[in-house]
Amino acid sequence: MEIYIYDKTFEGFLSVVFYAFETKTTPFKIMQRGINQSMLFSKEIQIVTELEKSERVWNGLLKKINKKNADMIYRVFLSELPDVELLLLNYIQLVFSYKRSVFGDFGNPIVAEVHDIHKRVSREAEHTLMFVRFKKTADNIYFAPFEPKYNVLPISIKHFKDRFADQKWVIYDTIREYGYYYNLFDVQEIRFVDSNISRSGDIDKSILNTEELVFQDLWKNYFKSVSIKERSNKRLQMHNMPKRFWKHLTEMQ
Repeated sequence: MEIYIYDKTFEGFLSVVFYAFETKTTPFKIMQRGINQSMLFSKEIQIVTELEKSERVWNGLLKKINKKNADMIYRVFLSELPDVELLLLNYIQLVFSYKRSVFGDFGNPIVAEVHDIHKRVSREAEHTLMFVRFKKTADNIYFAPFEPKYNVLPISIKHFKDRFADQKWVIYDTIREYGYYYNLFDVQEIRFVDSNISRSGDIDKSILNTEELVFQDLWKNYFKSVSIKERSNKRLQMHNMPKRFWKHLTEMQ
């Protein structure tokens, strides 16, 4: 049994796809480097990420399917679900083997599963746009912690760059411990090493802007004043606003 080991990046995964097609093999499993899950009687093959080869795979996909359908593959990869790499390899093999478009073949379980995961990831990306809340820090940078179910920040960040182009901000994925910083010119990926921000995304009040603290109190009071206790419907509220987002919403504190 062959196990392909790669570096967790999308370019690395496309390099895996290139190797599979070049050697005409399909691995038993595709694993990320650094995860110790050795299996008895297995042969581990280390796949080196090569941008030239990953670009060839991507360009080959774009010749078989349109950009929207190719982006679906990227979104499914961002789900980080168990064995999603092997699922996508099987899907890409179908793409290149079908004479017609594989996109609408929902009778195929591989195609159906890819579409289902894509739908879930896209929904989570929409949640990012709806439920991210910024807090203004003392150095006038707006900070927003977030805990997405899937790794959706790479496909959500353009919205924030376009929407909040006139202010500096950071959106941070506290689960994966990385985020993006916008400095009024471009967006950079960042990771915190030592800071006053906990892994859960809680910010020490000492680094918040004084205006932010006043705003939070005003917003809580407003939310409380417009709420009608007798009409409270927690079940409906959790349906429209999943409870896992509440911890970062000022009005729910």
